Amino acid sequence: MVTVLKSAGCVIWLTGLSGAGKTTIADALAARLREIGTTCAVLDGDELRKGLNSDLGFSSQDRLENIRRVAHVAAFCATHLEVVIVAVISPSVACRKLAAGIVGRTMFEVFVDAPISVCESRDPKGLYHKVRAGQVQKFTGISDTYEPPTSPALTLKTDVLSISEEVDRLRELIEEHAARKNSPAQVLL
Repeated sequence: MVTVLKSAGCVIWLTGLSGAGKTTIADALAARLREIGTTCAVLDGDELRKGLNSDLGFSSQDRLENIRRVAHVAAFCATHLEVVIVAVISPSVACRKLAAGIVGRTMFEVFVDAPISVCESRDPKGLYHKVRAGQVQKFTGISDTYEPPTSPALTLKTDVLSISEEVDRLRELIEEHAARKNSPAQVLL
């Protein structure tokens, strides 16, 4: 049975350490949603830092500005799409509160949780290697603080769950949101 989501208009805000699996989950969720006809977009922190946020560094002030910009883009996109998936480290409670204040009640904070050892073993961008070699300073989770969410809408333990299980849990969250908005869902087959 396939459920088609209608008018969800929500923002799934994936937060976690580098290498925790945010982008992988975001892309897999978007692919699954598109298969069932749900309009969605992925806003990936690394990609946004190459363009929209290329003028920002990694100071506390720049990180907040990065999140402010991403949140405004997400909020705008959510007015035109059913689901917006944001994959950004957003390391502090202050960053995530700022985003929630901009996006509003349709934002769902999802903690993409993986032990630092797992993130480091994955190291998709080679950043942990650079940190250990002394080439990168102030790296979130090692030499800079990551404040885990205290009450996220959902926690995904990526060292335990498969991508498919993670996507299923996110779809359930989105469907619950759609149902609360009295958004009709059509069931096919």
